[in-house]
Amino acid sequence: MENVLLMIFITTFLAEFGDKTQLTTIAFASKYGWKTAFLGAILGLAAVNLIGALIGQELGNMLPASLIRKGAGVLFIVFGVLMLLGKL
Repeated sequence: MENVLLMIFITTFLAEFGDKTQLTTIAFASKYGWKTAFLGAILGLAAVNLIGALIGQELGNMLPASLIRKGAGVLFIVFGVLMLLGKL
């Protein structure tokens, strides 16, 4: 179990490092201080990740993991194209 937790931690850390959430937290910290920005960011990310975990568990109960990975890949591509086109 600890290997799985470490893998999830490292993957999430690397995925989130330098993203818009971190940049937003930097901006909030410059105005409200690091403690307030950190706590707000933790609570916001926890809420979003709780929703993702709950949805992921339900999808995992209904669909094979390979289909979920392929669907996630397609969504990443769609969001990337929309961002390139300025639609997001």
